[in-house]
Amino acid sequence: MASAASRMPAALVALYRPGPMAANMHRDYADRKNGRQSVSYLHPDLEEVLGDTYGLMIYQESVMRVAQKIAGYDLAEADNLRKACGKKIRALIQAEREKFVAGCVATGYEKSLGTELFDIIEPFADYAFNKSHAYGYGFIAYQTAWLKAHYPVEYLASLLTSVKDNKDKTAVYLAECRSLGIEVLVPDVNRSLAEFSADFSDGEGTLGAQGDKPGAVTFGLAAVRNVGEGLVRLIVAEREAAGPFVDFYDFCQRVDPQVLNKRTLDSLIKAGGFDSLSHPRQGLCLAFEEIVDRTLERRREHDAGVVSLFASLETETVGQATGFGDTRIPVPDTEFDKGQRLACEKEMLGLYISDHPLMGLEGSLARMTDCTLAELRDVDQDPSGGGPTGPGGYGGEGQVRLVGGVVTELKRRYTKKGDLMATFVLEDLNASIEVFVFPKSMTDYGALLDDDAIVVLKGRVDLRDDRLKLVCMEVQRPELAVDGCADLRISLPLHRLTDRLVDGLKRLLREHPGDSPVFLHVGEKVLRLPPEFNVDSRRGLVGELRVLLGPNAIRT
Repeated sequence: MASAASRMPAALVALYRPGPMAANMHRDYADRKNGRQSVSYLHPDLEEVLGDTYGLMIYQESVMRVAQKIAGYDLAEADNLRKACGKKIRALIQAEREKFVAGCVATGYEKSLGTELFDIIEPFADYAFNKSHAYGYGFIAYQTAWLKAHYPVEYLASLLTSVKDNKDKTAVYLAECRSLGIEVLVPDVNRSLAEFSADFSDGEGTLGAQGDKPGAVTFGLAAVRNVGEGLVRLIVAEREAAGPFVDFYDFCQRVDPQVLNKRTLDSLIKAGGFDSLSHPRQGLCLAFEEIVDRTLERRREHDAGVVSLFASLETETVGQATGFGDTRIPVPDTEFDKGQRLACEKEMLGLYISDHPLMGLEGSLARMTDCTLAELRDVDQDPSGGGPTGPGGYGGEGQVRLVGGVVTELKRRYTKKGDLMATFVLEDLNASIEVFVFPKSMTDYGALLDDDAIVVLKGRVDLRDDRLKLVCMEVQRPELAVDGCADLRISLPLHRLTDRLVDGLKRLLREHPGDSPVFLHVGEKVLRLPPEFNVDSRRGLVGELRVLLGPNAIRT
């Protein structure tokens, strides 16, 4: 089962490594598999070794088997050859070359065959993948792809839990939820567990099968600042024992007094933990301390056997009190504005959840930049320098890039010379990057920097200290229009319009149907695509187009 399920994913894992890609094997493999290129071998005897990979050495084991078959190496010698190529020691590689070619001659093959094979092996083995790992990774890829296709809510909830301490990866997977139409809910005392969880309820405790309800991912209560797992267990235990909480008063009356820590409750309120109880966040922030004090006082009196003057007149039902004993503190009907609400949410959770300052503006912002923050951050994941993050790519050292996002964690300070500078974290829907603003740029653009401000920033990539940063060169505060019916304009040179690229473009546009017309700029000509290709440029379309077409394909 593992072999059949993971054969193709294993090949993809191995092919997308710098060694095979440098030899164009990733394209040759696809062309040979699909009959667009004939399968050929440098010698007929190689078919026995490379037949299952269409004549290509895509694994480290392929190199070793070729060395055994053609050059007469034993298994230990073949492994030493693999290691020699990986160590990049010129003298060691040259010694292996001479040994390999001599071995080919000794086993009856031409010297030219040995030379040609070693020319392929030497650069390939440096960054090749071994077959056992490729199959293991491939099988995991198959399993996770199956889970994502059939159980997307549960899969993403588990994935988010696995990266809960990494805010950058959490942001990426939250964006993936949004792109799939899966709602991500703020922490909720009536729905959340300690970790991220899949929720198919209707918000009132009624569970439905996955096929009946689209489902949502609920943020874990333990992720809220100042809320530990011990307190979450107490909240969940009470909820499971006596049912959902009706309102904030009911919550205070029922939970263990340990939960009624004012700092904990303040964090829960600002994170949205009581939104489902129909209390506005700002109003509850203003009233909760008095409610808690009154509740604790009455609970102490009850435990001590003290009966209040109006106790006999009280008629209490679940979640409410009536008569003369109704001494509830009213919760003011006031709410934070969007900026304040999101700022509090970010402070308590480390991320924007219920909304985002860029939500609906991402397409408009993307048209003013040349890459996303996620594309810049990929440089940390590619130590070989290959792909778009290598020299001349999105994230190469010293590259100047135009990026956009929200200013967070802004800190102003003075240098030893007394000059003002600043640091902040630039954040978009998928990633975040630290930015340094040195005195000269601070003088020119410092007035434009505020927490939660949306900016477009021109910066230089800095990879010193093995940490990706941007050094600010210019800042602007753009006027952004909410995405909707704004035109989407794509620019491509004529020579790039291959059948494969056009098919990929059509597929992407059809996957994001909407009302925005699409215009294709080819040289001096501008073509409006038929209405069937109108798109919704939100939910990641612009980013996907950049991956397919290149960073400069989207016109403003």
